[in-house]
Amino acid sequence: MATMDVEEAFNEANQVLAPINGAANEMLAVGQEDNMQGQMEEFLGPQAEYNEEEEERKYYRRKRLGVIKNVLAASIGVMITYSVYMGLLQMQLILHYDMTYREVKYSNLGLEDIDRKMLRGINVTPILGLLYTPILIRFLGTKWMMFLASGIYAFFVSTNYWERYYTLVPSAVAIGVAIVPLWASLGNYITRMAQQYYEYVNYKEEHVQEQKKIPKGACHKYIIIFHSVFSGIFHLSFVFAQFPMSLILNGYILDNSHILSNVESCGANISGVIPGFNTTVLKSLPQSMKLIIVESVLMGFAFLSMIVFLVLCGAAYRPTEEIDLRSIGWGNIFQLPFKHLRDYRLRFLCPFFIYSGLEVLFALTGLSLSYGVCTLGLEKLWLLIVVYGLSCSIFSSLSLCLLRLPRWVCLAGGACVHTVLLVVLMVFSPRPQHPQYEGPLLVISILWGLGTALNKTGVSTLLGILYAEEKERLDFVYTIYHWLQAMAIFVVYLWSELPMRAKLAILLATLLLACYCYWLMERRLAKNVRHRLPRIPRPRHKVKGYRYLEDGNSDESDSERSEEDDDEKDEEEMEAEEQLANEFGAEDMEAERQDAAAQGAGADSLRARRKRADVQQHGDEDAHVVEGQRG
Repeated sequence: MATMDVEEAFNEANQVLAPINGAANEMLAVGQEDNMQGQMEEFLGPQAEYNEEEEERKYYRRKRLGVIKNVLAASIGVMITYSVYMGLLQMQLILHYDMTYREVKYSNLGLEDIDRKMLRGINVTPILGLLYTPILIRFLGTKWMMFLASGIYAFFVSTNYWERYYTLVPSAVAIGVAIVPLWASLGNYITRMAQQYYEYVNYKEEHVQEQKKIPKGACHKYIIIFHSVFSGIFHLSFVFAQFPMSLILNGYILDNSHILSNVESCGANISGVIPGFNTTVLKSLPQSMKLIIVESVLMGFAFLSMIVFLVLCGAAYRPTEEIDLRSIGWGNIFQLPFKHLRDYRLRFLCPFFIYSGLEVLFALTGLSLSYGVCTLGLEKLWLLIVVYGLSCSIFSSLSLCLLRLPRWVCLAGGACVHTVLLVVLMVFSPRPQHPQYEGPLLVISILWGLGTALNKTGVSTLLGILYAEEKERLDFVYTIYHWLQAMAIFVVYLWSELPMRAKLAILLATLLLACYCYWLMERRLAKNVRHRLPRIPRPRHKVKGYRYLEDGNSDESDSERSEEDDDEKDEEEMEAEEQLANEFGAEDMEAERQDAAAQGAGADSLRARRKRADVQQHGDEDAHVVEGQRG
């Protein structure tokens, strides 16, 4: 009994104490749950330190820095590519020109004939560039076209390890194929970067957020700045291309008394390049291992330019924009460059495009060889080209004056400088082996570089300004520009045996015609004469992705008035269809009323017949039901 009493007392004590501990634990759990819920709300809720506007500003600041990185990368990439290409080509042509080098190292190979065919491939092939350049750019994209072209230049460098007909000539033809697509892509890329920079600066504007057409003249200052930077960096390629010549070949070149022994006159009095120039220019042959080392270094830089294009250059367009650019049909892409020539702005600028190609190649061949080398000797060739390249690079910054001055100032200034120089060169005939002419020739090279900088930068900038709001047309416009440049380079290749005064007269006539046509263009623009632009078809997408299910597709191009007209026509057609449907609906309703009045006699409406059939079917069903109930 005592034991049972103790157990009962113990159980009663547990029953008394248990609710107290349970309540305490339950209160503690509730407190922890409230605390955790508060922490979660604090973590997931709006942060007091987070500033959405500041984060957005930092995001677009990174975007703007990315655009600047793209411009610098494209400029440095093409500068490295052309430094390697021109440096190797110059060294190769000098070595192959020397008769001793050809006979000792290659004997019956026929290097001289190979060089002629190689130059023909480089200069003649770009004539076909207008046919395939827009298709390549639209199919590959702007960035990948630049990367592929730099790879073709690297392929040209690699073929010089084994100098044969079946290596040098095909690579030269490939270079000719890639010239126009490369430069059209570069012009398109730099202008597109200026448009992107404007969008990232004005990201709060409504037309930018809705991805509509840029207002006229809004991004012109960025186009001027970016093209000036690109031109300044690219023209340094003339400087770096002279490193193989100045560091390697100059130690093997003979004295002027031997090289120029048969040269009687220079400059304006000669015909051809340098009549009487000695066929042996090397006093000893460079070692093969040294040439292999030089070519390996150049090959390394060629691969570096490919990496720069691949890694550092961003895309010029959004992926959906690239899809839109391709979706207009290959036939339309092929025809649009020719149709763009209907625009009087491009037609009036064609003489400037041609002169831009003539004057650059004349500076590298006629001015540097027929005046410079003919007078000072082959060992001074690198100095003349370095001075010319530095002048082009430095004076490219003068195009920034277009930020404050009218756009015609740049082209007019370059034309004035070259006009004076062409007249001077027509009467300038220095005597061979006279070093006192070095100063005047260097001054002429500097001034010619000034004119080239203003000309090249002015033309590229002008095209960007005229077509800044038409981003779908940039590849066609720059294709026409660089195709005509390639045509002019082909003309320079053909006229090599003409008298010097005839060459200068062609240059002067082309320049004067270009200035007159440009004046006519500006006059028409001042009078607001409407230019004729070909219609770019709207994208036709075969794949219906979520990007194209929205009513207002921001990725479709809406920059064409013709497309707006098409939209209006579509709306009118839809309204007409609705009106016709309403009319036919009214006619059907009237027919139904007539059928009801005539008890179904002579019904013409399909809807009335269906209605009667349904009524009859329901009546039959009701009759069967009644009969079943009776049965």
